[in-house]
Amino acid sequence: MGYALYWIQPDACSCIDRQNVDLEPIDLEQIDLERVEFEHVDLEPKDYPMTYLEVVFRYDAVPGESALRAIDGMREVYGVRRVQFNEHERTVRVEFDASRLRAEAVARLLRQAGVDVRERLELA
Repeated sequence: MGYALYWIQPDACSCIDRQNVDLEPIDLEQIDLERVEFEHVDLEPKDYPMTYLEVVFRYDAVPGESALRAIDGMREVYGVRRVQFNEHERTVRVEFDASRLRAEAVARLLRQAGVDVRERLELA
């Protein structure tokens, strides 16, 4: 499913002050629809490539069911692509969108979800 981008030419709206670059909400009733030129551009996800990074943290206590549910919700909201736990090594590996998050923010989100994050490990 693609995305669409629309915009209105400034000439069609008398409520836009070209000298003032501060954009105020536009009263749509002030737009002269006879003068509006619509241009439709289809945007695909490939038009907005994301940079994914991986980070690994060591944790102490094994996360419970409520923490795992919170992590599942975190993936959908915050740009976290994948979360993998290694119970034997007590590590959690997170793949995330670097344009939206930093490693410190990922650690904070894991802690808020209930994961006992201790330290960040360097990836080889």
